Amino acid sequence: MEKARPAPSLKTLDKALLKDKVVLVRVDHNVVKKGIIKDPYRIDSTIGTLYSIAEKGGRPVVITHVGRPRDKKSGLITCREEESVRPVIRYLEEKLPIKIHYHELPADGNNGITEFDTPADQALEDLRTGKIGMIYLQNSRWFKGEQSEGAPRRKFIEWLASVSDVFVNDAFGAWRAHASTYDIAGRLPSFAGALLEKEISNLYRVLEPERPFLAVIAGSKYDTKIGPLKALHGKVDHLLLGGLMHSTFLSAKYGINIKGVTDEDRKLAMELVELDKRDKKILEMTHIIESDIMEGKKQGTFRTIKTEDLAHRDKCNYLLDVDPESFQTRQVKEAIEGAKTIFVNAVMGLMPHFYEGSQAIYRMIGSNRNAMKLFGGGDTLQELKNLCPGIYLEGLDSPRTYFFTGGGSVLAAVENGNPYALKPVQALLE
Repeated sequence: MEKARPAPSLKTLDKALLKDKVVLVRVDHNVVKKGIIKDPYRIDSTIGTLYSIAEKGGRPVVITHVGRPRDKKSGLITCREEESVRPVIRYLEEKLPIKIHYHELPADGNNGITEFDTPADQALEDLRTGKIGMIYLQNSRWFKGEQSEGAPRRKFIEWLASVSDVFVNDAFGAWRAHASTYDIAGRLPSFAGALLEKEISNLYRVLEPERPFLAVIAGSKYDTKIGPLKALHGKVDHLLLGGLMHSTFLSAKYGINIKGVTDEDRKLAMELVELDKRDKKILEMTHIIESDIMEGKKQGTFRTIKTEDLAHRDKCNYLLDVDPESFQTRQVKEAIEGAKTIFVNAVMGLMPHFYEGSQAIYRMIGSNRNAMKLFGGGDTLQELKNLCPGIYLEGLDSPRTYFFTGGGSVLAAVENGNPYALKPVQALLE
């Protein structure tokens, strides 16, 4: 097997002088849902970086985002306890022999956190003197300056810089240019963490794949994925779609109104339909699950229909899963069994009730022993672990399987054609 390409242009952790330095570590520990950790893989993946910082004599101050507490339309921020980092801290204290201080600042109503204490507070002093092993800051998206512009952003960056000597970015999944992933790198000596370096290195398995190359993509949004999907379509030999992406594509292809698909998204999907008329890379799922409701799986409210029948209908209810029978067609079986590289960022159905499509595709991909299998995204890994625990555990130790901690980051890199085009990564180049 060809070794993953290194990322020589990054300023990496092995070059950093950290002795007695306070190190701000941006991680992607976005694994908390309703106050519970569903899958700690993304936390475990960063422990190597935290150990490296400690071995170099650094004192870590850790920050991550959790969920989406900021309303996109109004800009209001709701600091809910179910999106707190406290469960992550409890998990880390069970894994690491250290005491972690949760640094808590009050929120300003629906504006999030806008005021900061002085840098020389007691927790920071305790960190420098070794009385505590780590400071963990609040959810980065609780801070008004994280995603906003202007004075709040500058104020947040100034505070982060004032409590730290060095910045280490280990958050592959947080690829957008926010204050704690991008701006802060311009204020402090900055380096890529061990996980980020590893993820970027393995991105070349997607950007320069061994062929035939199959991608399996599903998601709950289409408008933000059209660019990456078009770029991926140009790179793959075969493409399988699931979730709302699949519904949107079918709505555009067959000119049918499907519940849950907006007119705007259907128009965007026509670009992909037109592309595929020429290249014919998207393999049609022959059987899909139509449901009258989205709230559960109740007898008499869902049924398997043939995809080709959509051409004879004006409208359709929700399409909530792919029937496993679709994966038994000759074209699909040959594409999966013959692939040398498979990238999977997909939960095929609406979980937890419509799981059969996801389970079937994961099992088929797992049975391909020759392919390099690349799984991306927290939801994908969580459902792979839940539905096919044997394949998940085998993949953790297999040189022919790699688990990315962020599927959206992989798609963004594919759209750009270069992992170094991602803004937070750009900030760490030599």
